[in-house]
Amino acid sequence: MASSKEYLKFILEQLSDLEEISYRSMMGEFIIYYRGRIVGGIYDNRLLVKPVKAAISYMPTAQYELPYEGAKEMLLVDEVDNKEFLTGLFHAMYEELPAPKPKKKK
Repeated sequence: MASSKEYLKFILEQLSDLEEISYRSMMGEFIIYYRGRIVGGIYDNRLLVKPVKAAISYMPTAQYELPYEGAKEMLLVDEVDNKEFLTGLFHAMYEELPAPKPKKKK
């Protein structure tokens, strides 16, 4: 099941206190970027984030879920209604997220 634009819009509104939030549509789902780094994504109308140490300690009871068949497990964010929680989570995760790979020259 693909994620809805309405859910994407809701999540982006919840993250509106952060600068440089962007997304990319990919096969009916959405990859979420914070300051150019991939934080996670919206899969089947669920916000999932990378299981970096900061995210695990920020959400110690979070469940691991698969975004899609064959993918690595990610952490399910349950508190999507709490704007301050989401802002804090993304801030905490940023330093541990891998920097984007440089694009290859053609």
